[in-house]
Amino acid sequence: MTILVRGGRVVDPASGTDAVLDVLIDGPAIAAVGTGLTDFADRTIDASGLVVVPGLIDMHVHLREPGYEAKETITTGVRAAVRGGFTTVCAMPNTDPVNDRPETTAWILAEARRIGLARVLPIAAVTRGSRGKELVDMAACVAAGAVAFS
Repeated sequence: MTILVRGGRVVDPASGTDAVLDVLIDGPAIAAVGTGLTDFADRTIDASGLVVVPGLIDMHVHLREPGYEAKETITTGVRAAVRGGFTTVCAMPNTDPVNDRPETTAWILAEARRIGLARVLPIAAVTRGSRGKELVDMAACVAAGAVAFS
């Protein structure tokens, strides 16, 4: 599917771009950025008066699943994130069970992949149960997909 985002203020710090431009998206990739793009797209979005930026990253979110689904789930958390322009979120370990084992990290990643809305990067606890007494097996948590410890 191709999408043409027309006439938005494109701000891309990586390339130094800050101008009113069109952006042609082809599937998961940016196919072209420029003025007056006329390629026939499956969908056109008028971005006049809006800012078009690369996906944002939230380094500290509380998805709360597993264990505290009444407060938040991975599904509701990533839905809110993508509505706000965030394509990646880093999930804190305040879950039940605490994300202090590779199995919990792997479960969080599998659930995020199943949902498929935003990239979820699990942050594991530094200590078992977040109690501050016994260090977790950091190498095993990293091997399972943890990107940081808190």
